[in-house]
Amino acid sequence: MLNRRTLRIKVMQSLYAYHQAVGSDYSLANDRIAEAFAPDLNSPEPQDRKLLQGQRKMAEVIFKEWHKTGEEPEPLDDSDVNDAVADAIKYYQKQVAKDATFFGGQMVTAAESIHDQYIHLLNLPEALLQVIEEEKNRESRRFTPSKEAPLDTTRLEENLALQKLISNKQLQDLTIRRSLRWHSEEEMDALRKAWRTEIKPDPEFQSYLATPPSSDEAARYAEDQEMLKNLYKNFIFKGEILPAQLENDDLNWEENRSVVKNLVIKTLKMLDQAADENLELMSLSANWQDDKEFAESLYKQTLADDAKYEKLIAESVQNWDVERVALIDKIILKMALCEMHLFRGIPVKVTINEYIEISKLYSTPKSKQFVNGILDKLAQDLTASGAIRKSGRGLLDNQ
Repeated sequence: MLNRRTLRIKVMQSLYAYHQAVGSDYSLANDRIAEAFAPDLNSPEPQDRKLLQGQRKMAEVIFKEWHKTGEEPEPLDDSDVNDAVADAIKYYQKQVAKDATFFGGQMVTAAESIHDQYIHLLNLPEALLQVIEEEKNRESRRFTPSKEAPLDTTRLEENLALQKLISNKQLQDLTIRRSLRWHSEEEMDALRKAWRTEIKPDPEFQSYLATPPSSDEAARYAEDQEMLKNLYKNFIFKGEILPAQLENDDLNWEENRSVVKNLVIKTLKMLDQAADENLELMSLSANWQDDKEFAESLYKQTLADDAKYEKLIAESVQNWDVERVALIDKIILKMALCEMHLFRGIPVKVTINEYIEISKLYSTPKSKQFVNGILDKLAQDLTASGAIRKSGRGLLDNQ
């Protein structure tokens, strides 16, 4: 199931994308200043290009200073410069607010898409049966007595666990409502290739097809269920063709894979002989509403207190310009500080350890020590000053 570390990573990625977009917003705002003082080639009157260039540079300097300090610029005697600066500020603020909302929404969508991927993969066995049926139809049209008989896949088609999965009512409902069948040409081509080159020639799979099913119904179901698990483990979460297709369809597949795999394998284990068509499928998390609120609050508050955390980091980085700190490291540090302040029930040590682990995965080799050092010092100082206050479970390791 989805865990809080995955959510923290989704927040981090959205904040990183937001900051990248803000850099573009700043450039576009400067472009508006440049356009405001571009010579009008259709003007009947000659224009003073040096004056326009001077006005442009002045407006750019004022806008840059505003961007750095956030202080309202003093108006000049030149109304054209004032208007250009005001327009750039208004445009920039509007775009930044728009980006904050957009990437916050993208974060939630990215998390919820994990469950869609889970449902999508539960539909793969049905699609595989379609691929096998296609192949049978082709071979029946061209089969001659001199040719080798086609592979008998009857046992897979009659696999009891597979049939139970396909007939699950919730799976059918979610598949229809969210359009999660395997249907695109790229997906089906990848599945056909995986069937021909990986699944069909596999010795373990061939042995399963060739071995008569057990006469004992419970034993037969256990064999079928194990075959279904192996199909996922060996060719979907491992293998080459299907994992490559899944990664091609979803840029976040590699980081989502472990969560999706956990959901799928747990579902197959629940799909025992006693399960019926009304078996409830796995949820994204134990309480998605709480997890969603955690992620949204962490995202919004980290942005809201960005300047405060920037200052704290700058004061803690000795002999190092804070602007030279890698963006991803600053985001990790700001998120950790926000979490320490905002969520009183999460112990400080848990927060620090979580972000150290995230820095190992997403930042430079030395980031682990850097993040650990800064957070450890700030946590001690902020706890001593009373800025960080914990309660309940949050007090467990803060003695």
